[in-house]
Amino acid sequence: MSVDLVGFLGVVLVAYVVPGPDFLVVVRSATEHPAKGRAAALGAQTGLCVHMLAAAVGLSLIAARSPAVYDAIKLLGAAYLVYLGVRAVLAARRGAREQAAGREAAGGVEDGTDSRTPEEEAPAHGRWRSGFTQGFLTNVLNPKAALFFLSILPQFVHGGGSTSRQIFFLGTLDIVIGVAYWFALVAVAARLRAFLARPKVRHRWELTTGWLFIAIGIGVAAAA
Repeated sequence: MSVDLVGFLGVVLVAYVVPGPDFLVVVRSATEHPAKGRAAALGAQTGLCVHMLAAAVGLSLIAARSPAVYDAIKLLGAAYLVYLGVRAVLAARRGAREQAAGREAAGGVEDGTDSRTPEEEAPAHGRWRSGFTQGFLTNVLNPKAALFFLSILPQFVHGGGSTSRQIFFLGTLDIVIGVAYWFALVAVAARLRAFLARPKVRHRWELTTGWLFIAIGIGVAAAA
């Protein structure tokens, strides 16, 4: 099998370093709970597996050449990002109301010691399922991921062997690199949990990430 590994690895590393929707999902999940961050990372890479397999059998080519299919995937992905953003914004506002009610019940005293988040109180299997689902849907509904496997990846495939086999090999390498990258990122982001557990900081973080999701979703929908 003859493939341009050096060039391909360079492109893959750049693609992962440049933040996208999956980056935001993984980081936000990791700051809620490391297990949820790892689940989001695995979900995101599973979504890429779908695109890789589709590219290997030619389904992505059909989607790319059909504007209706491409637009449908794009709008579904945009809607899901907006949905995640709205959930985060609503969670921030709900947390602010609960914090205000707690201060009133305590006579206006705020000690800032409430470091437990809803994710910490949720069952472990619920955290894993939530993180995996968010990561998976974010990437499987991202048409740019499909186009990467369709247009960028084949540039590193040579005609001396099976095209599908080479796409599968390079795609698998991409996914393995991504898992290692995301897990390292989760370890770094998880260190911010204590800081983000402070009520005021958590409120701002939820609002910021929520509006970022909404902005990215609108941008995806508006992109030509």
